Amino acid sequence: MFEKITIYLSIYIYLPMKKLLLSLALILFVTLLKAQSTFVRFATNKGDIIVMLYDETPKHRDMFLNTIETGLYKNAEFNRVIKSFVSQGGELDDTILNREKLHPELGAERFAAEINPKLFHKKGALGAGRDDNPAKASYFTQIYLVTGKKQTDAQLDAIEQKKNRKISAAQRAIYKSIGGIPHLDQDYTVFGEIVAGMEVADVINAVATDKNDVPLSPVVFNPIVLSKAEAAKLRKQLK
Repeated sequence: MFEKITIYLSIYIYLPMKKLLLSLALILFVTLLKAQSTFVRFATNKGDIIVMLYDETPKHRDMFLNTIETGLYKNAEFNRVIKSFVSQGGELDDTILNREKLHPELGAERFAAEINPKLFHKKGALGAGRDDNPAKASYFTQIYLVTGKKQTDAQLDAIEQKKNRKISAAQRAIYKSIGGIPHLDQDYTVFGEIVAGMEVADVINAVATDKNDVPLSPVVFNPIVLSKAEAAKLRKQLK
């Protein structure tokens, strides 16, 4: 992997820095695309979205695949849509927390976080929802797709200062060019990203909502795991 990146660096050495970083980001995406094993199609009433699940977060990948297999996401809804922020699907916080109050003997079911600084909240990222807990553990039945906004250097600098962490040059280039939600990085588990159907995700994030961010008309989705043959065909299309 590192040898390939070095070769590409020599090719792009004369490009302006912004274009160089974006080119490197594209190279890393293609490398990541080849490495991942699982893709999921979100069949929605607005169109299809295809998501690549990260093998770097194997527990969340397998947990999500298990919830799909058991039917927990059958005819699920994007039931909280915040424009230029996220489209959240599955169970709402109130539904989960109220169930836990009614059945305290069951305890709070959470899934251990898999925070990876290389996996970040760029536009199109797939994350696991959670409540406010010190372990940053995820819900089993809530996901979100990132829309976010394009960021400026000043905004990214402010986040670095507030969070006391650095944002890499490659991640900066992506946040400035396509956008995202950098202040959520390393606080929520990101376990996949959209590889096709971003325009559908944009349509969903723009639907009319009430004062509680609930869509006025249901946005239904059914996640379907792509077969090995379908995944191989998709990889060829995305090269």
